[in-house]
Amino acid sequence: MNLSLNDVCVGQCATILALKSNGNMRRRLLDIGLVKDTIVKCVGKNASGNMKAFLIRGAVIAIRTDDLKNILIK
Repeated sequence: MNLSLNDVCVGQCATILALKSNGNMRRRLLDIGLVKDTIVKCVGKNASGNMKAFLIRGAVIAIRTDDLKNILIK
């Protein structure tokens, strides 16, 4: 069973395995540095729980949980 970036809790780290996204969303995720073997850390989430913030290559990026489900981790 593959885990997604949505499964990572605040304070935890994960390593990117693959992206299941297509089109413009895939391009955006690649542009912010979400490529295979990148280590990311979850640094927060919003009150409603529909977004999480990650430290990715020195920048904090917020990503919607619907999009996080398409980012596989190991």
